[in-house]
Amino acid sequence: MSAMGRPNRDRPLKRKTNLLHANKITEVDWKDADLLRKFISDRGKIRARRVTGLTPRQQKQVATAIKNAREMALLPYPNAGR
Repeated sequence: MSAMGRPNRDRPLKRKTNLLHANKITEVDWKDADLLRKFISDRGKIRARRVTGLTPRQQKQVATAIKNAREMALLPYPNAGR
């Protein structure tokens, strides 16, 4: 059996720190581009919840804010690879 598909069970899983809870942010605003940049990859894609450690509600707020900031040209769109 291959060990590639199994997670490493020797060490305990580390919980991701919630960046919004740590900074006591309740509402995400599309005008706060510096905060939103922490939730997008270097290619401009929105990072997944399992990577960011956000709650479902916070992830939805962040995704909506990023999309609004993209419309206002504060954040880049993902590169299409062309």
